[in-house]
Amino acid sequence: MASELEPEVQALDRSLLECSAEETAGKWLQATDLTREVYQHLAHYVPKIYCRGPNPFPQKEDMLAHQVLLGPMEWYLCGEDPELGFSKLEQTNKPSHLCGRVFKVGEPTYSCRDCAVDPTCVLCMECFLGSIHRDHRYRMTTSGGGGFCDCGDTEAWKEGPHCQKHELNTYETEEEEDPLVHLSEDVIARTYNIFAIMFQYAVEILTWEKESELPPDLEMIEKSDTYYCMLFNDEVHTYEQVIYTLQKAVNCTQKEAIGFATTVDRDGRRSVRYGEFQYCEQAKSIIVRNTSRQTKPLKVQVMHSSIVAHQNFGLKVLSWLGSIIGYSDGLRRILCQVGLQEGPDGENSSLVDRLMLSDSKLWKGARSVYHQLFMSSLLMDLKYKKLFAVRFAKNYERLQSDYVTDDHDREFSIADFSVQIFTVPSLARMLITEENLMTIIIKTFMDHLRHRDVQGRFQFERYTALQAFKFRRVQSLILDLKYVLISKPTEWSDGLRQKFLEGFDAFLELLKCMQGMDPITRQVGQHIEMEPEWEAAFTLQMKLTHVISMIQDWCALDEKVLIEAYKKCLAVLTQCHGGFTDGEQPVTLSICGHSVETIRYCVSKEKVSIHLPVSRLLAGLHVLLSKSEVAYKFPELLPLSELSPPMLIEHPLRCLVLCAQVHAGMWRRNGFSLVNQIYYYHNVKCRREMFDKDIIMLQTGVSMMDPNHFLMIMLSRFELYQIFSTPDYGKKISSETPHKDLVQQNNTLIEEMLYLIIMLVGERFSPGVGQVNATDEIKREIIHQLSIKPMAHSELVKSLPEDENKETGMESVIEAVAHFKKPGLTGRGMYELKPECAKEFNLYFYHFSRAEQSKAEEAQRKLKRQNKEDTALPPPVLPPFCPLFASLVNILQSDVMLLIMRTVLQWTVEHSGHIWSESMLQRVLHLIGMALQEEKQHLENVMEEHVITFTFTQKISKPGEAPNNSPSILAMLETLQNAPYLEVHKDMIKWILKTFNAIKKLRESSSTSPVVETEGTIMEESSRDKDKAERKRKAEIARLRREKIMAQMSEMQRHFIDENKELFQQTLELDSSVSAVLDNGPVASDMTLTALGPAQTRVPEQRQCATCILCQEEQEVNAESKAMVLAAFVQRSTVLSKDRSKFIQDPENYDPLFMHPDLSCGIHTGSCGHIMHAHCWQRYFDSVQAKEQRRQQRLRLHTSYDVENGEFLCPLCECLSNTVIPLLLPPRNVFHGLNFSDQPNLTQWIRTISQQIKALQVLRKEESTPK
Repeated sequence: MASELEPEVQALDRSLLECSAEETAGKWLQATDLTREVYQHLAHYVPKIYCRGPNPFPQKEDMLAHQVLLGPMEWYLCGEDPELGFSKLEQTNKPSHLCGRVFKVGEPTYSCRDCAVDPTCVLCMECFLGSIHRDHRYRMTTSGGGGFCDCGDTEAWKEGPHCQKHELNTYETEEEEDPLVHLSEDVIARTYNIFAIMFQYAVEILTWEKESELPPDLEMIEKSDTYYCMLFNDEVHTYEQVIYTLQKAVNCTQKEAIGFATTVDRDGRRSVRYGEFQYCEQAKSIIVRNTSRQTKPLKVQVMHSSIVAHQNFGLKVLSWLGSIIGYSDGLRRILCQVGLQEGPDGENSSLVDRLMLSDSKLWKGARSVYHQLFMSSLLMDLKYKKLFAVRFAKNYERLQSDYVTDDHDREFSIADFSVQIFTVPSLARMLITEENLMTIIIKTFMDHLRHRDVQGRFQFERYTALQAFKFRRVQSLILDLKYVLISKPTEWSDGLRQKFLEGFDAFLELLKCMQGMDPITRQVGQHIEMEPEWEAAFTLQMKLTHVISMIQDWCALDEKVLIEAYKKCLAVLTQCHGGFTDGEQPVTLSICGHSVETIRYCVSKEKVSIHLPVSRLLAGLHVLLSKSEVAYKFPELLPLSELSPPMLIEHPLRCLVLCAQVHAGMWRRNGFSLVNQIYYYHNVKCRREMFDKDIIMLQTGVSMMDPNHFLMIMLSRFELYQIFSTPDYGKKISSETPHKDLVQQNNTLIEEMLYLIIMLVGERFSPGVGQVNATDEIKREIIHQLSIKPMAHSELVKSLPEDENKETGMESVIEAVAHFKKPGLTGRGMYELKPECAKEFNLYFYHFSRAEQSKAEEAQRKLKRQNKEDTALPPPVLPPFCPLFASLVNILQSDVMLLIMRTVLQWTVEHSGHIWSESMLQRVLHLIGMALQEEKQHLENVMEEHVITFTFTQKISKPGEAPNNSPSILAMLETLQNAPYLEVHKDMIKWILKTFNAIKKLRESSSTSPVVETEGTIMEESSRDKDKAERKRKAEIARLRREKIMAQMSEMQRHFIDENKELFQQTLELDSSVSAVLDNGPVASDMTLTALGPAQTRVPEQRQCATCILCQEEQEVNAESKAMVLAAFVQRSTVLSKDRSKFIQDPENYDPLFMHPDLSCGIHTGSCGHIMHAHCWQRYFDSVQAKEQRRQQRLRLHTSYDVENGEFLCPLCECLSNTVIPLLLPPRNVFHGLNFSDQPNLTQWIRTISQQIKALQVLRKEESTPK
């Protein structure tokens, strides 16, 4: 068949080769209707070049297309030989300072972590190596294809936007210059004509939907009757399905079918049959029938060969346009003008619009080609990039809808261009202000999530596979919203404020649909039958986490925006609360003479949801009011007086009670879905906008209400109100025989409630809650992670929350809180907490999981025991609260809190039944410690004219009121100090009593009469204070100066010793000789003498520490610790030999310890001195041997050591070794005294030896005398 076609193809080639590009271009220059001439030329020649048979000939087709079709266009454009014309254009062109290199799949990209405006700003390898960023902190990734290099874009980089190649010259400015000034008017006119015709042709033919006929302008007189059966790619069917179907449909081999499937997957379409219409239609029907059983069928079209030919050439035209505009920025500008010029049909009629809106109908190969053209033209021209961004934003909703219904990956969709447009700060601001982009994105997102419940909340249960697939694609819109917000505005215009707040309203509507979604009710009786859908809601929450944080960051930048956003958020939260109907009956609670009205609500019986984004957003904004001091500057503009604290705390408190009840085992019958939700609620990915914000919202509510009222509401929600409001509850329980599980459950709930109170008072490291900054917050996170154990860099980064730029902030603070311990040969480098940071450890740090808390407690107690300190873990000294949250500390000295403390201590003192636990007591002791620390700080920092209102020490000294008349908290602590069953907590109780006494003394020393003093006395005292402060300041300056001088002297001394080593060595020798002479003098009587005999002096022990070179663990060398060894090399030595010719007869039985006087052969043992654990060395040596055995004999290289003879290289210095020497203690350290009682004294020993010598002499004489 092929041989028959060859003469025809050759003949065809000859007829085509006769076509002259120059003559054709000349004819076009004379033509009155250029479009008609060009179209006739294309209609005649394109079908003759492309698609001439079942298999394409791309190289031949491209060669002919360039000569016959593209050649005349280049001649026409240049008006001369294209080689000369294009070289002239290149010479006159002023090259762009944008790199614009489009990345291929797998190509390396570099992003500077210090200078990039956001993580999407990347450089190609060439630009990166020629930029200043190579010396900064950078991130290297591989491209998925489709993006381009941002070198030269001043908006993408904080500094160093240009590499050496694209750098601005000194005489150039960054002002935009019209590139058309470098082109002649003739060239501009001709370029405009040919670009307009060819771009129009490519768009028209690629978006043509008819399968059997061409557009009228391109119809041929002689039309062949050949068709292609064209198979299109989708992301639904597998390779195996496609291969199997093709084998049946077109009767091909498996190898051919694999080739078809691979091309379809790569290019998006491939013809699988060529011939008459019916022949191709038959293959189509088989393919459709075989692939439509479970899913939608594969897309197959029977297309006329001339249509396929023109479409192939249309792609070639787009590629050609992309290469032509590379010669001159002026040509690029003309193409942009042509592409964005409105057509006769009005809106969306420009060529660019038509291509974008047809994107989902095009195949993968066509999409890739026109996307690349857009990148090299529209995105490289700053003026038209802005116009393209406007067109993209106007069509955004339709483009995203097309993408959601399409099944191709995002990188093959025009929707992916959002990353190129929305991440440019100036474009993002312009689109928000002029096109209301933020609102459009959010509303488009919500339009795709129409599944709602009766209350209008998102409902993800009973989701079909199709809906789940659609939801995954819809999530990309959240990514677009993130791109728009990632760069914060430095200046606000009224338009930006207005449109941002409109977008904020739309975002609140989105959050309103999430508030309370996926509610759950506790299963009682039997286990839940079917696990409910929970992942979709949490996926949505995770995707929105950074967006919520960024919206708060935007609000923080402008006071007007922050105030308006706060009002709007509060209004929406009030609406949400109005919509909840929980059978809320009013109820009055009373404890310690305090009463509060609340609602009757039981978490274990009613519906409860873990999703409360509106509440959490309001908490974030409330903190910003404090951080930016807006709450203090404009209190009249804020609705703070309208706030209802019980409303604010209600739902976050329910959520935290749910977590406590799950931990207490009350929700076991609800299955793993709830356990997973609680896990992610606390997980590092979600906690910043979930758990952390719930704590802040509770802190907000408590700071605005009576702490006694809050504690009563909390007791009610934890279902513990009856326990603490019932007198003598402990005795009643002890006298009865309660259900053990119920008591254990209540104990756990009490522990969790106390833990929550600790968090509310102790967690003040969020800027705005406490007087701290972001650095303090990240420091504290790192300190507590390293309190668990030393961690590697990667492990530590994973445990810290990332911001929208994928940064944790760790590098800026890690050196202040940790030492880096370098890795051994096989280990990892570890960060270890600095000892001085241990005092900041808080046992009840709110980001600890229970396992981490247990490990941290064990590690810190072990550390204290090693340092010979008591094992108490007192609460750390905390920074002060911001004024908006200052009243929070009063919760510690409230009457209800004191009652809770007194009750738990009373149960502990009575030590009866199971109604108390050590964890419960430990939490109460921690709370007492926190209160004492708070009072101590108040006393130390208080100004003399202020009256101290925090009087915790006085309150715990008072006994309980009638009728109980229970002892005071202090008295109970003193009783518990000696309780044998509280051995673990004795140190903590001692610390509390010691701190109490210190505060008492502080109060006595600083107590002044509350009577109003005369003005003169106050003036005198203030002047005294000033003098005292001045003296203190001068003393500090003097101390620092002394330290500086001493350091300088020490440095000078060291330099002098280094420079005069010989002189210093002589001095040392002289000193030693003089000391030897003086040893015989009277000075000897002053020296310490050591006895070595039976009454030997006990030598003081010296601590010897060693570090294993393999695992980097440092340990003390003693009898109880792990065995340690030194790498060593043992060898035969004749250095001291007097008879080297002597040969050892029986080396196996030769004992080297008893040598002949001629020292013929000895043993030399050498060591490099590097220490290892015995088990670490054994593991290393086994791995060396195993590695050697695995290698094939022929592949073994010559090595400097013989593994078979037990040789190896020291893991650190690679010194040759063949054994190890154990690292032993001096015998005296092991045996503190040697017992000589059974040994003879010196006189007896000499006498015995003398007798033995005489006996030997006698024997020798007898042997020598002849018989």
